[in-house]
Amino acid sequence: MMYRNIFDTHAHYDDERFNEDRTELLSSLFRGSVSGIINCGCDLKSSLKTVELTEKHSLVYGAVGVHPHEAEKATAEDLKQIKELYKNDKIVAVGEIGLDYFYDFSPRERQIEIFREQIITANELGLPVIIHDRDAHEDTMNILKELKPKGVVHCFSGSAEMAKEILKLGLYIGIGGAVTFKNARKPVEVVEILPLDRLLLETDAPYMTPVPFRGKRCDSSHIAYTAEKIAEIKGIGVQELINKATENTKTLFNI
Repeated sequence: MMYRNIFDTHAHYDDERFNEDRTELLSSLFRGSVSGIINCGCDLKSSLKTVELTEKHSLVYGAVGVHPHEAEKATAEDLKQIKELYKNDKIVAVGEIGLDYFYDFSPRERQIEIFREQIITANELGLPVIIHDRDAHEDTMNILKELKPKGVVHCFSGSAEMAKEILKLGLYIGIGGAVTFKNARKPVEVVEILPLDRLLLETDAPYMTPVPFRGKRCDSSHIAYTAEKIAEIKGIGVQELINKATENTKTLFNI
C-alpha cells in the first residue's frame, strides 16, 4: 500500500552515498509518499551543505550543529559560523548534537562541553534540539534535566524506563528502522509505552535501514516499514500513525 504524508525528521542527504543521485532521489520521494524531510548537519561543512539542500528543495528543512564525533575538531569559529545559520528560516533545529560513548571519537569532556553550549544556544534562540545519545544515557539525562531544552532524542536506544524520564521532560522520541530488527526488544518496549503525541518518525538515512532492506542504502521512503511495525505494536492504522507523527513534527519544529 502507498502511504502519504510521511515526514522524515532525521536524514543525512548531504552524505556522499547520495552523490550520484541526490537531486533525482529527493524529487522522486516528494512525488511519492514523502511530504517533508529534516536534514541534519554534523559539523560546519555538513551544516552548510544542509542549508544548500533547504534552498534547493522546498520540502527539505534543516538542523545544523556539531555531532559528538566532531566535537574535538570543532573550533570556536565553526560554532560561530553555525550560529549564523540559525537566522535562515528553513533551519528549524539545533542538531545533530549529543554524546557518544560507544565510539568515543572525541574526548568525553569535550563532547559534554560542546553539547551543553549548543543546548544553551538553542534555548536562547527558542529552537528545539535533535539529540544523539549512544551509551551515554546517564550524562545525557543529567544535562537534559539541568538545561531543559525542547526537542527530540533521535534514534532512541535507551530503555522504556529512560523513555519515561525523557517524556517527563516534555521531549519527543524518534523511532527509526531499529524497531524492525529481529533483536529489537528495547525499541519495541519503548514503542509500547510511548504516547502517540510524542512520537516522531525518522530514518537516519543513509543508515539504519529497516527490515526487509537491511544492508542497503536507506532513504525516507523506508519509513513506511518502520511505521507499519509501530502501528502493529500500537494496534492502530498505519496512515493514522503517520499522520499523527507528521502533526507532532510540525508542532515541535514549528513548520
